[in-house]
Amino acid sequence: MGIRTSRDDGEELHEQHEINVTPFIDVMLVLLIIFMVAAPLATVDIPVDLPASAAQRQPLDGDPVYLTVQADRQLLVNEQRVARDSLAAVLDGATGGNRDERIFLRADTSVPYGELMGTMNALLDAGYTRVALVGLELPPE
Repeated sequence: MGIRTSRDDGEELHEQHEINVTPFIDVMLVLLIIFMVAAPLATVDIPVDLPASAAQRQPLDGDPVYLTVQADRQLLVNEQRVARDSLAAVLDGATGGNRDERIFLRADTSVPYGELMGTMNALLDAGYTRVALVGLELPPE
């Protein structure tokens, strides 16, 4: 790339080896301003009532194992009351030691979220990673 100076004394043109980054910086500053304006608009909280699930009922393989958390935070495996510290042993008996079997977890609506997560952590500690959450079906419209 050659440049011409104001005096033309017959010398050859000098090459400029630097890259002109001014246009690049200008474009980056414009993009920065656009993102600074657009980012807060993308995180606005809009109150929305999300719809309930209308998923189709899945077929069951054999007798399912239900773990129920009652309103008083008692645990039941199928119909048997279980203490939290003996949950792993009772689940092993109900599943025949098959830790790949799906456990159907259902909880009362008054059970706090933290208690439900504690129950799911107890299932994980017992080695049961396949958990299905059970809810009510929506009535047909």
